[in-house]
Amino acid sequence: MGYDTVYDKNMDDVAIAQLARAENRFILTRDRELAKEAGALLIEEENLDSQLKAVSTRYGLKKNDNMIRCSVCNGELVDLPKEQAKALVPEGAFNNNDQFWKCSKCAKVYWKGTHWHGITERLQKLNLT
Repeated sequence: MGYDTVYDKNMDDVAIAQLARAENRFILTRDRELAKEAGALLIEEENLDSQLKAVSTRYGLKKNDNMIRCSVCNGELVDLPKEQAKALVPEGAFNNNDQFWKCSKCAKVYWKGTHWHGITERLQKLNLT
């Protein structure tokens, strides 16, 4: 949905709580002990749609196309001119899109393909756009 997010499965509960406090983040967790931290939300729902609704309701989050981040490293995405994208994306993606982005940290390239459209459709059905 474009929000600045940290996910590191190697962090223990203490490190997660410290990072959340230091960077004024909230914690989403299925761990009942970690959920006792201030600002944490225990995710009890099993399916993704219910989880998305719970988080969005609790924190007032909506998808914002102006806030886009890398799904791999959370880096900020910057515009990538179409001609520069040509050698970096599949031919079909290049031919069917005029707008591309590149992660400022890991250099992954993005465009509004079927995956983006599927996510957007799911969020629209949940009234999260």
